[in-house]
Amino acid sequence: MTDQPLAGQLALVTGASRGIGAATATALAAAGAHVVLTARTAKALEGIEQAIFDAGGSATIAPLDLTQTDSIAKLATAISGRWQALDVMVLNAGMLGSLSAVPAIDPKEFAQLLTLNVSAQVALIAAFDPMLRKAAAGKVIGVTSSVGLKPRAYWGAYGASKAAFETLLGAYGDETCDISKIRTAIVDPGATRTAMRARAYPGEDPDSVKPPETVAARIVALAMDGFAAGHRERVD
Repeated sequence: MTDQPLAGQLALVTGASRGIGAATATALAAAGAHVVLTARTAKALEGIEQAIFDAGGSATIAPLDLTQTDSIAKLATAISGRWQALDVMVLNAGMLGSLSAVPAIDPKEFAQLLTLNVSAQVALIAAFDPMLRKAAAGKVIGVTSSVGLKPRAYWGAYGASKAAFETLLGAYGDETCDISKIRTAIVDPGATRTAMRARAYPGEDPDSVKPPETVAARIVALAMDGFAAGHRERVD
């Protein structure tokens, strides 16, 4: 194996301005991929891009709001105009929303949650499906949460969005695995030192949980080594 096993490949990482997304983008670039980084905050993306450049990697930033689905179509058009195929797509962007009992879920916030955590993910898959099909082995890796698999009190809204996301990504993988080289995987990062985790567990010592780089390493390993159809794993 060379020092850059992903050399010549194109990767797209959503939610790449911080946390798991930033760590994954950085690790993919270190492995040789050209990485397209998306998030809402241009300044934060510029910082990650510069760090990648300083380390000898290559990246392109694409600031956008994924809840504006027309922006996803425009991004796909721009990327397909420059590159033929998309080798790796990491669907990491998401919002936690408020933790509350199901009867107390705010309808407006829940709609926003579903727009980003579910509808935007479907739009990304649809927009980049043609480029993924042109890759030698297109890989779509979705970042989820254990509450999407097992319900937990007060996590109903977020858990429901992740359950829907997992179902849709899994269905896409099932639809494509026999007629293309596309494979989908779901990664549950487990307890990880992120801003979302800090919001959900404000009293927790950040040093008591693993850094996002640990999760990024597993995602990049999947991107390099490949995986069976319908792969799912938790990073502990």
